[in-house]
Amino acid sequence: MTLLREINQNVRRIRPSQLERLVRRAEQLREELRHGAKKPYKNLTNVFWGDLQGGGVRPLSFVRQVLAACYYPQLVHSDKLPIDVRERAQTLLGACEGGSVGSYTATSGIRHVQESVARFICQRDGGVPSNPDNIYITTGSQRSIMKVLKLLVHREGLPPTGVLTPVPGYRSVTMVLEAFGAAIVPYYLSEGRGWQLQTQELHRALRASQGSCKPTVLYVINPGNPTGHVQSRKSIEEVIRFAAEKKLFLMADEVYQDMMFGKGNTFVSYKRVLAEMGPPFSHTVELASFHSASKGFMGEAGLRGGYVELVNLDPSIIDYVHTLFSTDAGAPVSGQLALELMAQPPRPGEPSYPVYAQETQAIRAMLVQNMGRALEVLNSLPGVSCQAVEGGAFVFPRLHLPPRAVQQAQEAGLEPDLLYCSMLLEEEGLCVAPGCEHGQLEGTHHLRLSMATSVERAEEALRRLTAFHLRFTEDFS
Repeated sequence: MTLLREINQNVRRIRPSQLERLVRRAEQLREELRHGAKKPYKNLTNVFWGDLQGGGVRPLSFVRQVLAACYYPQLVHSDKLPIDVRERAQTLLGACEGGSVGSYTATSGIRHVQESVARFICQRDGGVPSNPDNIYITTGSQRSIMKVLKLLVHREGLPPTGVLTPVPGYRSVTMVLEAFGAAIVPYYLSEGRGWQLQTQELHRALRASQGSCKPTVLYVINPGNPTGHVQSRKSIEEVIRFAAEKKLFLMADEVYQDMMFGKGNTFVSYKRVLAEMGPPFSHTVELASFHSASKGFMGEAGLRGGYVELVNLDPSIIDYVHTLFSTDAGAPVSGQLALELMAQPPRPGEPSYPVYAQETQAIRAMLVQNMGRALEVLNSLPGVSCQAVEGGAFVFPRLHLPPRAVQQAQEAGLEPDLLYCSMLLEEEGLCVAPGCEHGQLEGTHHLRLSMATSVERAEEALRRLTAFHLRFTEDFS
């Protein structure tokens, strides 16, 4: 009991994850099935994470071949691997201390990886320069976000630091903000307009926060998680102008940048738009942009590699940035190597390129098929509506639940969409995330389903969801 009294009050503020509650129950059900329990289903289907390989998609051959040669260097001299794979492995091993992946690395990352990421950013952004010294390699985008927030969120005194955060948004980030003692300033994406980010809503959120906190940070997710919206260049320009006017630090979470599905849509980074806007914006707006090897076609979630690029930071605080990142151990070498391979994949004309192109095109076709099928099925169900998805890994349909279901949830002390997801898990063995996990307008209810999974698993998930939803609607009508 003495220790309990000493727990950081900010940690006490963290609202428990509703998804984790479902995940734990799913594990219990899996154990029950393993021990012969009789259920209406033979196995569980999970579509709550954007995890390609967890969803049955094979890893990219080039990535695994290079990693294999790095971890077993004898393969570098074997003709069983393509020559470009062996050359890349030699280069990466040469960038490691002692020529081994078992060595320590600088806390900011292997220099060769930083340089590869900088080249990737420059190529992505049409030649906008990127300085490797401004790139920090971490165990993933979430860790990068934590580091930047630790730099920006002041824990001493009042008022607390305010962080403008999208709703719906990414629950892990709001949990970090709660742990750090920051004030979450919610701004709502417009569902009726395809989950657009509207600057008038940013102004409203800022006005609403007056007197309760000191707004310092604007956090954006593009492409959206869980909404799947993609910002246009015009929208990004408006957000940058808003950040400049209100003197806000911009944090751009862009981990799904290579997952684009909308016709004619192309990803444009905040870094590129900021640079092309020219002075004074290009020289004054402070920006942190995040990317990861866990998302997109790489799908190497288990290897844990991501980066943050810092733009326009005051030179007087750079030493503090280095110090902050030095308090943490460097990212695992496996994740750093995966990040390098994401940044610099095989090029046309190289031996590994045909297989790489075929595999990535197959993943894209799978995602497009899954997204299209999900929208078709979801919008055909009574009481369900789903906005078109332009990018990312998820669909986020709205549930128009019967009043009796809402009443039963309230009597049980549950959010209505959590009750729905709990019953779906028990009756159909399908685990999805409730909208309350990600935030939503009061009185609305949603689900988040990942379509970054095999076609077979996506079809099975939609089949189970359809069967349950029709039964649920009839039972509560």
